[in-house]
Amino acid sequence: MSSEIFPKQFVDLLTPSVRRAAVIARAFEGRVLNRPKQREATAVKAALTDADSAAQEAILVPLLESFPSVGLHAEEDTPSVREFPSGEKTFVVVDPIDSTLRSYLECAGPYSVMVGLCVEGRFDAALVALPREGLLFDGVRFGGARMTRPRGEPRPLRAEAVGTRVLVSHEAPPAVQDRLRERGFEVAFGSGGAISVAPLIPGVRAGLRLPNSSDGISIRGRVGLLISSEAGVLMESERGERFPSRIDEPARALLLAASERDMDHLRYALAAADLY
Repeated sequence: MSSEIFPKQFVDLLTPSVRRAAVIARAFEGRVLNRPKQREATAVKAALTDADSAAQEAILVPLLESFPSVGLHAEEDTPSVREFPSGEKTFVVVDPIDSTLRSYLECAGPYSVMVGLCVEGRFDAALVALPREGLLFDGVRFGGARMTRPRGEPRPLRAEAVGTRVLVSHEAPPAVQDRLRERGFEVAFGSGGAISVAPLIPGVRAGLRLPNSSDGISIRGRVGLLISSEAGVLMESERGERFPSRIDEPARALLLAASERDMDHLRYALAAADLY
């Protein structure tokens, strides 16, 4: 197969794998043991389950068969990882279960399965599955976004300001949460992947991400933003600027909304956080 990867082809070929990984994660839910990673500083970073490993391999095996020359940034160190070349400018980001500890093992909010194709420093294709909700989102740069419900067909997706819930990261300070409730929102927690597509989830109006690290929003936390962008979601950083599309541009917070009015509410809530 040619070394060039076309984003639409990537989504079509990886969709069954992401679906399979989501089914694996859902099937193991509530029945897996936490096997801590070595040398991780926090419980959140150390959480690793059998489901993580199985779900990742369900994605990597077909990925390697279809795109053997692509680079890889994988969350877990599973057997297939070493088969991928290193140092490639075009690479795939895989997180088999985002927020393993809090959203998956502790069932605190939707967790996610994420795969993104990064070309020249930005995502050109992305897939985000929410196994518990049975939803699959995909997007291609300049090619639109879609959502697939259980047993349904992919449908084009546009952001709408519907619902009352705002998905926030587990690290969101109480003062930020209180300001959202003050504005009439229901606050719910979610994984970074779920927050990255928050305004596209039925019943969810907006998303606010404050990472637990001074490094800011990670590469994995940006996978779903291509989908949101293609669906017309407004996205900002903590500086009130459009959230950067390049993965190497730093950002300390992520705000997502379907309307400018809701974005104003998110800015008001974020002002209660001490980001510096």
